[in-house]
Amino acid sequence: MSKGLIHFVHGKESGPGGSKIAALAAVARQHGWEVASLDYSQCTGPGQRLAQLREACRDLDRPLLLVGSSMGGWVAAEASAWLDADGVFLLAPAVAMPDYPTQAPAILATHAEIVHGWDDEVIPCERAIRYARQQGCTLHLVPGDHRLTRRIPLLCELFAAFLSRCAASL
Repeated sequence: MSKGLIHFVHGKESGPGGSKIAALAAVARQHGWEVASLDYSQCTGPGQRLAQLREACRDLDRPLLLVGSSMGGWVAAEASAWLDADGVFLLAPAVAMPDYPTQAPAILATHAEIVHGWDDEVIPCERAIRYARQQGCTLHLVPGDHRLTRRIPLLCELFAAFLSRCAASL
């Protein structure tokens, strides 16, 4: 029996089968979670992606975790309130972006963690530090750039620990 559903929200220039999602989805399945990952490549803005995710989860009646990378991180954070998510795991979330609907979406989930690269050239780590402090969530700063692809083994370790914490409170 599944513990619930983990919805992965990919970044602007990625897809639902990207290397990070594939690796983290394998970890999720090993921990007894079902996984889903919509294709947002036809959506140009974060608001459209948010609407698509909200529609996909509209009638969900089981525990939900949201995992998002970059623009997908913004979507997952913003969706946490709308969808009553139990947890969010954000990778280099697109916060403090001037053209987004909100600069710092409120995370309304029991468990919230951010992983961000020290050398992120797209979203400087200082934004993640301010955001994590403002939201009161755990922040993991790791050596790496925006994509974090060289850090996938570490991402999997951090995600497995996050899943264990989430499962303990469900």
